[in-house]
Amino acid sequence: MLRAPAFWDRPPEAPGLLARALTPLAAITATVTARRVARSEQGLRIGGVRVICLGNLTVGGAGKTPAAVALAGMLAARGRRVAIISRGHGGRLSGPVAVDPRRHGAADVGDEPLMLAGHAPVFVARDRAAALSLAAEAGAEVVLMDDGFQNPAVAKDLSIVVVDAARGFGNGRCLPAGPLREPVAAGMARADLVLTVGGPEAQAAFGARWGGAIAGRPRLQARLEPLQTGFDWRGSRVWAFAGIARPERFFESLRALGADLAGMVALPDHAPLGQPMIARLLREARAAGAQLVTTEKDAVRLPQALRPEVLVLPVRLRIGDPAPLQARLSALGL
Repeated sequence: MLRAPAFWDRPPEAPGLLARALTPLAAITATVTARRVARSEQGLRIGGVRVICLGNLTVGGAGKTPAAVALAGMLAARGRRVAIISRGHGGRLSGPVAVDPRRHGAADVGDEPLMLAGHAPVFVARDRAAALSLAAEAGAEVVLMDDGFQNPAVAKDLSIVVVDAARGFGNGRCLPAGPLREPVAAGMARADLVLTVGGPEAQAAFGARWGGAIAGRPRLQARLEPLQTGFDWRGSRVWAFAGIARPERFFESLRALGADLAGMVALPDHAPLGQPMIARLLREARAAGAQLVTTEKDAVRLPQALRPEVLVLPVRLRIGDPAPLQARLSALGL
């Protein structure tokens, strides 16, 4: 995935000349998406199975995958049989297929589904309706839809829009003039909850800039926190690499833990991690007297033989006040 152009993150009131020049194309994007989501009433609904969509309005990462892990855990704690469906971005299998980490790799089903399979059954298909059907056949009573907020193939019982609090909705314009898949107002009209992910400063900045745009929708505030694994990162000299939407988040997490970052390598999201690249990174780390470290999502793309050489820093999503979400789940009988 290519890096987003810098002008996408300019303030909405000063988007820049290029964004203004691309506005006619942005209008086309908004129209096409509106026509697509208008077919959502025809989406598949399976009796006895609730569907919760974790989507976003922008392209790029917002925190949907850690949100899926957190929600899957919450539902399991409430005694529900939960499954996750995904398009399987980056995988070669069109599906529908049940993800099996013992025989599937990231090249088969995508890195995010493979990582999620450690937390709940995951079903991958280009056709979301086919994935939902397979999950239902496997006994799921609640299905988490990882992405697909603008996809009309499946009827949704609860839609949660996940937002990177630091980035917000960028310059507030649709592709290619900005990062939006659809206008904020159109997306909010279908959203049940908004989940903003980031630290206190980012959360405050989001509220100041976008609070009015999401008015009327309950807002959940969450942050990503490193999972305690027993490893003491304080003073550890590390060579960090990440192929996620915002690699700087990962580097900031390591610094917050007290790690000494000897090197940082930011790769494109979902970037292939072949043996030559990892071998080079290992050489660079060793030359610097550092330990190679990466994210959970990157770890599933590592060559099997080199995985023992790389440390992994897992993170989990912590919702400050989950009461609005819990109330919605209870209203759905979950």
